[in-house]
Amino acid sequence: MTEVPAARVIVGYDGSRSASAAIEVAVSLIPRAHAWIGHLWTPPFASEALRRRLWANAATMNEFIDALEREGAAEANRLAAMGVTLAVAAGWEAEALVERTYGGEGLHLTQLAEKLAPDLVLVGSRGLDGAKAILGSVSDMVVHYASGPVIVVPNSLLTAEREAMADGPVIVGWDGSAGAQAALAAAARLFPTRKLQLVSVDQNPPHTAATGDYEVISLTPEERHATAARTVAGALAAYARRRRAALVVVGSRGRSAVREMLLGSVAVATLHHAYSPVMVVPHPTSSDVS
Repeated sequence: MTEVPAARVIVGYDGSRSASAAIEVAVSLIPRAHAWIGHLWTPPFASEALRRRLWANAATMNEFIDALEREGAAEANRLAAMGVTLAVAAGWEAEALVERTYGGEGLHLTQLAEKLAPDLVLVGSRGLDGAKAILGSVSDMVVHYASGPVIVVPNSLLTAEREAMADGPVIVGWDGSAGAQAALAAAARLFPTRKLQLVSVDQNPPHTAATGDYEVISLTPEERHATAARTVAGALAAYARRRRAALVVVGSRGRSAVREMLLGSVAVATLHHAYSPVMVVPHPTSSDVS
């Protein structure tokens, strides 16, 4: 049997509980990977108490600024090292990737992804999970601007949801479009040993044809008063919970850019509805007419 090559992953890591949980979950989904633990820090990186100490010991303003830079860089490297230790302990190969930024960490992370061309970008979400979720500026920007697959791991998972990471199926949102085909291709590439199940929501006619031998489940959502994006996302998330899915995979565009702007993105709506991790797969064209 041919060994599956290790995936190349960039992790957005800030030392938070959500970032650490994202690594833990991702290792369950992808046991073999080489990871860059990316930590982006914005000067001045120091607590108020530390700034007071540095100010008290500084003879000049320039000396104070130099001390802030020094302590900020040291703290950033410590945090990245923590992420590397966590990833290595879980079974990945990992190295630190520390860069200074002046805001826009999400965009900076996508720029690093463009440079290193990983198979996947991994970020944790903040705030609540499910329908009231708030992704946070970094994960939100990465999802919108990354040119490759992005996995967003919810802030907190229940015990059963964590157990599903071991052998649960991967649910792929399916509508027959080029965007859905890109999502399926990415899921098959990154999760070759998982059962992939295609789910078509409220399609008329149903998109039951798919590439290969994948099963396609056609769902009629209960919620119809919401926007099309929320309707599809809610049905996908509910089905994923019933099946104890490890991951939900969606393409980042609807049938056209205009449709996405008018009705909202199914991908973003799924991120806000799902309690499981979600992988968003962009399509390189601005329109994917089916």
